[in-house]
Amino acid sequence: YLPSKKKIAGHPIQIDNIDNPKYIEVLPQLIQMFTPLLDYIELWRINVKILEDIIEPLEIVPSDAMMQVYRHQAKNKSIPDTRGIPYICIEDSVEYVWNIDPCGTPLGGFNGSLASLSAIKLGSIAVEAALKKAKIETNSVQEVFFGNVLSANLGQNPARQVALGAGIPDTVIATTVNKVCASGMKAVILGAQTIITGNADIVVAGGTESMTNTPYYVPQARFGSKYGDQTLVDGIVKDGLTDVYNNYLMGIAAEECATEHKFTREDQDNYAISSYQRAQAAFANGHYADEIVPITVPGGRGKPNKVITQDDEISNLNVDKLRVVRPAFSEKGTVTAPNSSPLSDGAAAIVLISGEKAKELGVKTIAKISGWGEAAQAPANFTTSPALAIPKALAHAGNIQLSQIDYFEINEAFSVVALANLKLLGLDKDKINVFGGAVAMGHPLGCSGARIICTLISVLQKKNGKVGVAGVCNGGGGASAVVISLCD
Repeated sequence: YLPSKKKIAGHPIQIDNIDNPKYIEVLPQLIQMFTPLLDYIELWRINVKILEDIIEPLEIVPSDAMMQVYRHQAKNKSIPDTRGIPYICIEDSVEYVWNIDPCGTPLGGFNGSLASLSAIKLGSIAVEAALKKAKIETNSVQEVFFGNVLSANLGQNPARQVALGAGIPDTVIATTVNKVCASGMKAVILGAQTIITGNADIVVAGGTESMTNTPYYVPQARFGSKYGDQTLVDGIVKDGLTDVYNNYLMGIAAEECATEHKFTREDQDNYAISSYQRAQAAFANGHYADEIVPITVPGGRGKPNKVITQDDEISNLNVDKLRVVRPAFSEKGTVTAPNSSPLSDGAAAIVLISGEKAKELGVKTIAKISGWGEAAQAPANFTTSPALAIPKALAHAGNIQLSQIDYFEINEAFSVVALANLKLLGLDKDKINVFGGAVAMGHPLGCSGARIICTLISVLQKKNGKVGVAGVCNGGGGASAVVISLCD
């Protein structure tokens, strides 16, 4: 079985009708495509005819794994010899990278419960907890990819600091990823690609952000203040919340999206209220208990330390106030602070492992990355980019249909983002963000892409789902998406 349009080493594979006997004529060309990768390739489910007519004439030496399966099939006649099909795989699986237990911190509000912790510290806490849950030793990790957007004043390569802070050895490579709101998800995709290409077996990926601790800039200070007042530039606004191409806040693009797709203020407020209520119910029912690692923070001024186990924002719902608060970005607009995601702090981490290494170590994997996709369009249209990325991810996962997806996580940068992508993809609102979303919990920029993957896994586990999709838009007009399948 070869998945249609699956890409291996950059070569597209397309088999239109696997039942056509003429497929045998195609196989020599197909196999020759992979001759540069023979050290990595195993061929299995090979019957006598394929072995004699194709493999041996090409002087390809069968691997031990191939021969073991071949010998098994020679005894087991459940698959007729005339229909043996080669399956080409790299490192045991072209299709899947496996997730062990993902883990995230609670999400602190702006100047909230996690204000005393830097993005580095939050990231290290998440990584350390994820490795502990996965029962993977720090010296087994081979690479780290970690998202972070607001990196000013954090020091060199935040991902490296996160890794070392979690006890990962000095010899392990670490790379910081900045794809704005999709940074954490892009880090996971890069980790999966690293494993699939055979460069590592165990990778830690995720993202971290402390919007609270983002500094102000004084652009003219380096040249000296000659005369008059100097202006402080807010690092959050400058590097996180402004569309540099149109020189306006991202909320203006959200307003344009609401206008184009005819979403009213009431539509967005209703969605926001639902997000809060879903998040509150999920926490009350313990659905986030396995996902969140408690954090102890100093009480200050002689007060006892506090243990943070829940997101700050979810308890702040005031329905009456939400419906009357003024628009945030346009005088006659519909996008408000409470129907948008709040500024926040937090981190999430996921341990990725190859199938071969998981078997070798005997570790329990809970989910697999079945595919991913990314897309981009005009920067002002970033709000609807998930509707472009999600179909690409489904195609990459083997042409899975939207109807086959049990649950979706679409990051709620604004309520209108979820509403617009729901509309464009024709999704069931009861399948999206069922444990609440960023409007209710917060949107730490570099963390959110990884956080929604963690939450998607929790949703699939708690709601008896099998396959889910996570998608996140990002500044500049882009989006990333991944397909997650629970292990049997």
